[in-house]
Amino acid sequence: MTLPAQFEGRLTLPLIAAPMFIVSGAELVLAACRAGVIGTFPSLNCRTTDDLDARLTHLDNVLAADAACGRRVAPYGVNLICHRTNTRLAADTELVVRHRVPLVITSGGSPRGIVERVHGYGGVVLSDVTDARWARKAAAAGVDGLILVCAGAGGHAGTMSPFALLPEVRAFFSGTIVLAGAISDGRAIRAAEVLGADMAYMGTRFIATEEANADARYRAMLIDGTAEDLIYTDVFSGIPANMLRPSIRQFGLDPDNLPAKNALNVSKELNIDVKAWRDIWTAGQGLTTIHDAPPVAALVARLRTEYEAALRCPVMPDRHPA
Repeated sequence: MTLPAQFEGRLTLPLIAAPMFIVSGAELVLAACRAGVIGTFPSLNCRTTDDLDARLTHLDNVLAADAACGRRVAPYGVNLICHRTNTRLAADTELVVRHRVPLVITSGGSPRGIVERVHGYGGVVLSDVTDARWARKAAAAGVDGLILVCAGAGGHAGTMSPFALLPEVRAFFSGTIVLAGAISDGRAIRAAEVLGADMAYMGTRFIATEEANADARYRAMLIDGTAEDLIYTDVFSGIPANMLRPSIRQFGLDPDNLPAKNALNVSKELNIDVKAWRDIWTAGQGLTTIHDAPPVAALVARLRTEYEAALRCPVMPDRHPA
């Protein structure tokens, strides 16, 4: 197993609370770090670079104060969208470097320009990928780790099974591998390790917590929902993503008879103002194990208990005849 040295001794679980648009506010990030898992957020959750600067200052001050009191806190991370359409990338990167953000997660483009800057102050760079081709490109850029976003993940999920993608990537990549996709309890975290991952990536489960910046109706859909409530569609964000059918229906839309791709077309054609993430909500297939919305600290304690129980579980004997 390969875990960045910067994370050693600071985690209660090999887990990252994934960066989620809108949902991952400062309160959720702090609660995750204080519970011993890495809390993260997208830089674009802050409406301006000044807002981002203020949030990073707040996180730095609070976590430093906790550490000074002898409290063990996990590092935090920021997700940078590297796609050319992100006009704030350069400015946000400057702030990340100035604040020496411990973990940077890159998405939607090449991490090459980010890696050197973050490594310059001793930070860690993980890049999320959905297939081996992108994994090779990110590895060639010098990232410390890869986040394999597999089938069943929330948001812009990949389509590959972790049983296929993880071994393929591990064959050529010796750095940290983080597994994402339908992971929502402690047993799944352990299963990710058994499969060969170093850490797990959990998003949907953290939406149904008290600290998440999520509408109460959103939490209720996760608690009451099943995998059948998901639809994999590119209509609302332009890229295929797992979306909650009930969140689509609440606007009078039929999930099985949607307009053509493009969120603007949906709004114009049906004369309603709907946007992905804000109005049409996402979830991963792991929502089937979500039955409540506890405080993050209570959730992480439960995950730890489940994880430790899985560690004690004996390996099943080979049932195949010789």
